Amino acid sequence: MQKRKQIMDAEAIRRALVRIAHEILERNKGVGDLVLIGIRTGGEHMATRLAKILDDIEGKPVSCGFMDVTMYRDDLYHMSHQPEVHKTSVNFALEKKAVVLVDDVLFTGRTIRAAMDSVIDLGRPRSIQLAVLIDRGHREFPIRPDYVGRNIPTSRTDLIEAVIDPKGKEDRVELIETEETKGKE
Repeated sequence: MQKRKQIMDAEAIRRALVRIAHEILERNKGVGDLVLIGIRTGGEHMATRLAKILDDIEGKPVSCGFMDVTMYRDDLYHMSHQPEVHKTSVNFALEKKAVVLVDDVLFTGRTIRAAMDSVIDLGRPRSIQLAVLIDRGHREFPIRPDYVGRNIPTSRTDLIEAVIDPKGKEDRVELIETEETKGKE
């Protein structure tokens, strides 16, 4: 049995994305050398939305790409099913750029570690920064996000479901507690 609790609605997500965009602009002093890369599949729509917000604020487009890090994961051979590999689409140079990796939920850090390896294979950026909508803790690698929409303390067995709609109409973040997590923490 699962218990679902909505922890962010569309308006809360919109506000978090606008705040993250402003923090990115402040830290990078504009969008001059900035590029966004959304990690498929969760960070894809979030990166697109951040790029639009940044363009709306600055009046300058920001290069936005997407990457699949499946083949870079260190747990690939431990998966019980064959993962689906999606296309990486980064059609711009990364040399001397400030790369902002974008993902919906940060958990153990393994996906981000894989994404950093993938970025390095594509070029040598000036810096790699991380923007996430939800940081739920339980890191297995020393990875810390630069920009966070919201910190949500969870049990290791809880799930976070983030739905980021391209148009922002159906956005939501839900905490899913399973029976095995209730009363254990």
